Amino acid sequence: MSRERAINLLLAALLLAMPLAALALGELFYITLATRMAILALAAVGLNFALGLGGLVSFGHAAFFGIGGYVAGILSSHAFNQTPMFSWPFEFFGSDQMPTLWLAAMLISALVALPIGAISLRTAGVYFIMITLAFAQMIYYFAISWPAYGGEDGLSIVVRNSFPGVNTAVPLTFFLVSYVLLLAALALFALVRDSRFGAALQAGRQNETRLAAVGIAPFRIRLAAFTISAAITGLAGALLADLNRFVSPSMLSWQMSGELIVLIILGGTGRLFGPVAGAMLFVLFEFVLGGLTERWQFFLGLILLGVVLFARGGLIGVLAGKARHG
Repeated sequence: MSRERAINLLLAALLLAMPLAALALGELFYITLATRMAILALAAVGLNFALGLGGLVSFGHAAFFGIGGYVAGILSSHAFNQTPMFSWPFEFFGSDQMPTLWLAAMLISALVALPIGAISLRTAGVYFIMITLAFAQMIYYFAISWPAYGGEDGLSIVVRNSFPGVNTAVPLTFFLVSYVLLLAALALFALVRDSRFGAALQAGRQNETRLAAVGIAPFRIRLAAFTISAAITGLAGALLADLNRFVSPSMLSWQMSGELIVLIILGGTGRLFGPVAGAMLFVLFEFVLGGLTERWQFFLGLILLGVVLFARGGLIGVLAGKARHG
């Protein structure tokens, strides 16, 4: 077993052990903290498809994160209030079933990502960064000007949505649901990374001309990765909306996009468990430093600067050394 694979297993075990220990100690707040780690890690795994494998620095992934949250919030609010979302060709009253909400969040996020990606991927470098940011800001301003679903005030989810056969109102149960989805996304990332599609995507990141020379269209490969990335990030948004029982336009903001990129950089860009390590560090900094000072982001910035300058492989890279990605 490689060193990095051992570190990955340790991180997975540590994330699982945190809420179990919190439950044993009667500290339910820490279960919620661990759930937030798992959900942010899931969102970062989504971005890692585009950034880690494809080298696509998207500064607009908060759009898909927020879309997932709003899909969950809107569908569940109609189900709770029993008001139809539309009445033609049939009446639809939304849904409070998590599998339905997840599927809808992923599907709509992917459908929005297709045209955004098709336009953005015709650019490169800083232009790609700015155009993805522009699209995200357009969606953000649409959300705050949509009074039917809260506008600037956001949208409340009165009761946590349901999962068949499971009581999702129990904090540990909801953590386990989020944790299983995170593991599934990590398994998908590993599968894609080691597939021919993943090899082509990584080759295009390194040398687009050579990839085109062997008959593979870089544009299609990147668009597929961008769409998959958006769908997984949208799923994470739906989970966070259920965790908070609230959807806010802040989920769509450029700061949220920046946080997702920070998670990957902290953990290790392109590393399998990089998003997990990054999310655990970020939430820990937010909780510990945030309790000491309102300007905790300043110290996080110093840590991020140190990672960029002296540990470009992130936490996983530092711990694993030159070991192969696991």
